[in-house]
Amino acid sequence: MYRFRRLRRDERVRSMMQETRLHPKDFIYPIFVIEGENVKSPVASMPGVYQYSVDRLGEILERVKESGIGGIMLFGIPAHKDPEGSQAYAEDGITQRAVRFMKENYPEIYIVVDICLCEYTSHGHCGMVCGDEILNDETLPYLVRMAVSLAKAGADMVAPSDMMDGRVTAIREGLDQSGFTQIPIMAYSAKFASAYYGPFRDAAHSSPGFGDRKSYQMDCANGQEALREIAADIEEGADIVMVKPALAYLDVLKESALTYDVPLAVYNVSGEYAMVKAAAANGWIDEQRIVMENLTAMKRAGAKIIITYHALDAVKWI
Repeated sequence: MYRFRRLRRDERVRSMMQETRLHPKDFIYPIFVIEGENVKSPVASMPGVYQYSVDRLGEILERVKESGIGGIMLFGIPAHKDPEGSQAYAEDGITQRAVRFMKENYPEIYIVVDICLCEYTSHGHCGMVCGDEILNDETLPYLVRMAVSLAKAGADMVAPSDMMDGRVTAIREGLDQSGFTQIPIMAYSAKFASAYYGPFRDAAHSSPGFGDRKSYQMDCANGQEALREIAADIEEGADIVMVKPALAYLDVLKESALTYDVPLAVYNVSGEYAMVKAAAANGWIDEQRIVMENLTAMKRAGAKIIITYHALDAVKWI
């Protein structure tokens, strides 16, 4: 009889046998930047997460710098919203100003910027709207303008999350034509229409003003379609592809890792974070153990990059 427990007998041998290891460079930490001065506003549904004005970004960026994580993902919350989401690609937009601040003061931090219009449009949808329809092709030029604008501001990577068809091709061409051939694209390729996004919409002020996003985000029941979405984004030139959310979609992540030889990212989203925090606050779970188990599962399933609100805590627990 083979005795598997021989290699589990104590911590020394268990450590040697460990197949999956987390590292600080695996993590990207999302940050919300908002208009105003001297703002550090807590997100009620996401304990420990805040909205920062540009003049207070240094507080969180110092922690990021000290943590040694791979980088940050930036989301902007403008004061003014309109149907075209014009602040998404404005030279003096909130996200552009935040990127310039970071490049000037924290050049060592790698900056990924979310490319989507939902935080900037008055209707809260990720694209242009005609009646109740979310327009696909008409949205692409606006996404390109946003990506190029943020690349000019100093962003290191762009991450389109809108789920419009053809947006990777359009953004790649727009970046290249503007001289940003070295800026990589991390595409939200398999982004599902999930209930796990609720707390994020509180944080980013991005709830849709009508209807939902099921006409462009994916049906949570569809795994094979997710693989086709990922294949299309790779064909269009995505450097990294993403599965979002994480925990309920580890099967999609694993299948993607087995199918495609490209770097994979996963987004451990706001609802997943909030549930862990709520259960831990009530003493129902051991937060540290649960977080590390969840993050390890994501890496074991094939994620090269884990975008997570737990990042700054997780690096202390590795």
